[in-house]
Amino acid sequence: MYSSLVRLQNTFGFFTTVIFVVAAFIAVSDVVTPREPVVATLKTNQVQVVRGRPHYYSSKKEEYAVIKFSLDADLSSLFTWNTKQVFVYVTAEWPSSSAAKIAGNVTENQAVIWDTIITAPSSDHLANLGPAARKKLLKSAAGKAIDPSRGKLSIKNQKPKYQITHPSGKIAETDDVVLKLHYNVQPWVGMLTWNQDIDMFRWKKLKNGMSKKFALPAIKKKVEAKKTTAGTGK
Repeated sequence: MYSSLVRLQNTFGFFTTVIFVVAAFIAVSDVVTPREPVVATLKTNQVQVVRGRPHYYSSKKEEYAVIKFSLDADLSSLFTWNTKQVFVYVTAEWPSSSAAKIAGNVTENQAVIWDTIITAPSSDHLANLGPAARKKLLKSAAGKAIDPSRGKLSIKNQKPKYQITHPSGKIAETDDVVLKLHYNVQPWVGMLTWNQDIDMFRWKKLKNGMSKKFALPAIKKKVEAKKTTAGTGK
């Protein structure tokens, strides 16, 4: 005759097994769900290099780049009933100088200039928003497991959240710079997944996720105009 404790342990073990099996099915459901993210537009609007303190805690002046950009992308296929949120970010990337390559240092520079978190309707309560914005968001997603409008980004002349710097303190006149869009899907159950470079079963690689190459300009130097006074000969 089993004691009450043994029966409780068996019941707990059974339900734990059921939970793990259900969680496994939920995780596998993501694999068979198509993902076809695409970028229509990713381009720079204004590129500027300034010399100063890029952050309030910077101890010295250095060169940093400010890049404004526009982005039109459809990432709605990343949202399924198992999606908690999608982390989206844009990076600026450029190759290292020839001297750095010869010295054996990194051959690719990468810096995040902008990011955002897009929550699914089932996790809107976790969004870091004000009361009014959160109430509006919850109302718009009421009763929707999958919102077809989630992940559709249309951003014009966006200011960067972060400035670009370099350990050397110099970044002006850098060539072959590109902007790239990245994403990270965070599910309720399963593994974190990032954007991929190749097609994998029903998951397609991100299309047009890179901008055209551009160069960071030289620093604009302030030139004081010489004052001339008529008739003075100066």
